[in-house]
Amino acid sequence: MVIYDFTVQTIQGVEESLQQYKGKVLLIVNVASKCGFTPQYKGLQALYEEYKEEGLTVLGFPCNQFMAQEPGTEEEIASFCELNYGVTFPMFAKIDVNGENAHPLYRYLSEQAPGLLGSQAIKWNFTKFLIDRNGTVLKRYAPQVSPEDLRADIEKALRT
Repeated sequence: MVIYDFTVQTIQGVEESLQQYKGKVLLIVNVASKCGFTPQYKGLQALYEEYKEEGLTVLGFPCNQFMAQEPGTEEEIASFCELNYGVTFPMFAKIDVNGENAHPLYRYLSEQAPGLLGSQAIKWNFTKFLIDRNGTVLKRYAPQVSPEDLRADIEKALRT
């Protein structure tokens, strides 16, 4: 199984295969609108704008599993992201990232790149996964790692 085997639902409700991102470097992030890390949307959008022509795509997956910090509907989430942070990178329908109802994509990401002490659980909003052009999960980043701090790893992934 590879990252391209998964289908996800866009924030507009359309089923979409990740196959369309084959050959791109992906930064997959579970996001939330009412979190202390929410300002990272600005940094994620900046990375997307800076590197999209070279092949980077940021994929945002809203999640309400952490202290109910993403309570809105998909429409409200999309509006919030656009109005407050000018988000133009692809956003997807709200999902669970942990537990029995975790989206299969996040189960896969967690298996491929466990967190601290080998834990597969996503600990909080804005956990980030960097995927290379071949669909290999390169690295997992903790929520407190700012998007700006990913620049060197993204540039390396874009060059290979």
